Amino acid sequence: MAAAHAPGTPAAELDETYRIVSRRLIPFLIVCYIMAYIDRSNIGIAKLGFMDTLGFSEAVYGLAGGLFYLGYSLFEVPSNLWMKRIGARLTIARIMFLWSLFSAMTAFMLVPWHFYTLRFLLGVAEAGFFPGVLLYLSYWAPAARRARMTAQFMAAMALAGIIANPLGGVIMTSMEGVAGLHGWQWLFLIEGLPGCALAVVAFFYLTNKPSEAKWLTDRQKTLLAEDLEREAVVTGVQKHGRFVDAIKDPRFFSLAIMAAAMISGLAGLALWIPTIIRESGIKDMVTVGLLSALPYVFGVVAQQMIARSSDRRQERRWHAAAPALFGALSWLCLPLAQGNVVLSVMAVCGIGIGMFGATGPFWSLPATYLKGTAAAGGIAIITTCGAAAGFVSPIIVGWLIDHTGSMASAQIYFGSLLAFGATLLVVLAGAKPKPAA
Repeated sequence: MAAAHAPGTPAAELDETYRIVSRRLIPFLIVCYIMAYIDRSNIGIAKLGFMDTLGFSEAVYGLAGGLFYLGYSLFEVPSNLWMKRIGARLTIARIMFLWSLFSAMTAFMLVPWHFYTLRFLLGVAEAGFFPGVLLYLSYWAPAARRARMTAQFMAAMALAGIIANPLGGVIMTSMEGVAGLHGWQWLFLIEGLPGCALAVVAFFYLTNKPSEAKWLTDRQKTLLAEDLEREAVVTGVQKHGRFVDAIKDPRFFSLAIMAAAMISGLAGLALWIPTIIRESGIKDMVTVGLLSALPYVFGVVAQQMIARSSDRRQERRWHAAAPALFGALSWLCLPLAQGNVVLSVMAVCGIGIGMFGATGPFWSLPATYLKGTAAAGGIAIITTCGAAAGFVSPIIVGWLIDHTGSMASAQIYFGSLLAFGATLLVVLAGAKPKPAA
């Protein structure tokens, strides 16, 4: 193996080519997704300001939080299929400009229907970004190398959490009353508008596919093309090229249900973690923001370590399921820590470790089973199932909190859903697909 990858050999050239691809694409995609995730999740910290100012109930907040995922799910598949036709750079630029605009406009909401409409439009605007990037990465790297690249890209979710909540606490505290606006209004404006400028940069910076990359040599383009063509033969995994075959595969259903569990849990973490921290006994907004970042700090470390192990061992299913089960256990333990700052922070850190740790291996699985049109539609359908659950779950949670006066039942809901999804992944993702007719 060492001789095969010695300097000057084709394997070494290929390794260097993938390093160039990774350095070119991943950092920029991370920045884009950080902006998206901040604009999606900043209502979690802003909630501590606008709920009292506007007189919204937990049910109103939960419905608005869910409507983001309704818009997201309705337009995700069309967006991904359209990206396959018009290319990634135009699609990503369009998505980024619109989501940034709608996020900034949330600063001026006054009544519940404003909140509902803007969150729905934010979901419509962002639809297709995440599955589009997963599809985009499949154009540049085979499945054997993709878990680490996927995890590096998805580190943006955790990095956004590390940045967003402390920054949000500082903005809401320091900008309160400036120009007659509340701190939460400045939060939406300051975190929303920069994405419009980044959208323009994305259009000129991204390259649709390797054959169009002026920053690669002809030799490097050839190496990539040959490696991607070899992928199916080397892995020996049966891939579905037709969507109708994919939906008959039990592995597809296990991925869809697990996506629903993961996206619901991550939405719960983003929407309610500042509330969980405050209810543990912390009242200062800046401290709430700083403590709310800790699950993301631990999560991003676990995410990268587990992805590296998954690529090294070429195993995805258990590398996704085991962390998810740990995250589920942490959700289920959280009600026992209610009112205790240390135990509450430990539990939410466990949730971050489990949920983010599962992301790299899990989101590498769809492209392992799907190719061509089935990959474009299938990845979008899987994320759409997750988004649909993301729509329903905040509504359920908002209702549970309003009717029980406690977050305990909501935390049990998230933990149970994630445990079910992880168990199903273990059982079904290892099933053998039926041969295509």
